[in-house]
Amino acid sequence: MATSSVPGSGSADYPSYMATQLATRYTEASQTLLDDKTKAASGGASGISKLSSAMSTFSSSLLALSGKKSVLANAGTFSSDVGTATAGPAAVAGTYNFYVEQLATAGQVAYGGISDTTAAGSGSLNVVLADGTNFNVNLVNADKNLDNVLTAQEVATAINLAAGNNSTVTASTMTVNGSTTLVLTSNNTGEDNAASFDTTGVTNAALKTMLDDTSKQTTLVTAKDAVVWLGAPDGNPLSPNRMQQASNTFSVVNDVKMTFTKAQGVGDAPATLTVKADNAGTKANVQSFVDAYNALNKVLDDLMYVGDTPNNKPPGPFANDAGLKALRARMQDMLRKETDGVSLPVFGITAQRDGTLAVNADRLAKSIAANPEALDKIFGTSSLNNTSALLGGLDQLLGTWTNSVDGYIGVRREANERLQSTLTDRQTALDNLFNNSYKRYLQQFTTLQQLQNQMAQNTSMFDALFGSSKDT
Repeated sequence: MATSSVPGSGSADYPSYMATQLATRYTEASQTLLDDKTKAASGGASGISKLSSAMSTFSSSLLALSGKKSVLANAGTFSSDVGTATAGPAAVAGTYNFYVEQLATAGQVAYGGISDTTAAGSGSLNVVLADGTNFNVNLVNADKNLDNVLTAQEVATAINLAAGNNSTVTASTMTVNGSTTLVLTSNNTGEDNAASFDTTGVTNAALKTMLDDTSKQTTLVTAKDAVVWLGAPDGNPLSPNRMQQASNTFSVVNDVKMTFTKAQGVGDAPATLTVKADNAGTKANVQSFVDAYNALNKVLDDLMYVGDTPNNKPPGPFANDAGLKALRARMQDMLRKETDGVSLPVFGITAQRDGTLAVNADRLAKSIAANPEALDKIFGTSSLNNTSALLGGLDQLLGTWTNSVDGYIGVRREANERLQSTLTDRQTALDNLFNNSYKRYLQQFTTLQQLQNQMAQNTSMFDALFGSSKDT
């Protein structure tokens, strides 16, 4: 504190200043120690949250990779733009020819000339699909604004909100040349999903007449099945090579899903589907694991950083933490583990000096070509329950930390919360000690100042008394 800011002994602020200084000195050592512990506890809480988040993210990446059922990737491509294909790990490399005669479409019918009708006694309307399934639309409560007029929009809303609809169809309205049109659209493709109205239960004569008037009904889109041939079409509708279904997505090739988007013309050559190993996809799967591991490793580095005094870099909240050191050591051991005589380095997945992982794409591709099954055995992508493989073993190890019942993270969080609560109580006690010390010192210095003031007054009185007598 600068000298100019220190009040003189005669100042009214002097007792308060001295009381504050002495109370601070009295509690200073304890407060410094408590501040350090509180800061460490706060850092520990932040560190636990970061660790928990990082482990959760890593566990999710393990689950996502195991869900692929294989680290190995296959690709399916067509020779023309008839559609797209995705190949799973069980797909067999080869070529297949398909001719797309017809795409599946969702039916759409327009009911023109719909005008407002009296809502009373409207009854119910049935929406019927070509396969015979149907659902009922209650029109009794369709008049939502209670004006006793049932509009086409209110009928459409009633259809869409009907309990049995389950997104089977969508009803909407259009105004064409001043006339209202009710449009009924099937939400699924295929002949069996073509939708129409059964007006038997409609008791409003005007509405029933409008919906039954075939002269005002227009099929905007005809509901059709997809028709695809294996190889060139032979014109025989009963041919075993002719495939017909409601969806444009076919799964006739083992573990290959084909979605056709364009029909071919008469005389067009069949499109060729080629299924083969996808080295880039496999590299991406491996890289996803490497990236997830490196992200967790970076968090562990930050939390366990021992500090750099010359460069004034503080240590992490878990510097030299034995538990995290053991965790990292076990993770590294799992990375080095051999399965059937091969390990990750054989596939170009190696540890760097800084503890991160890296992938050598060329080495990965060559090793897969020589021994493709080995990589899946190392990772164990069939299930995380296979704890003897890499993914399952890492998941089990992380579970000892993230388990909500007795995981190390939960145990540490509870211990840190108890510590923070204790430190809060100690801070309250120290604040009380400071306040009591301040009050005691304030009373003492106030009394001392009063005594000094009294002595000063007495001195002035004696000076005045004896000074007058000497002058005489």
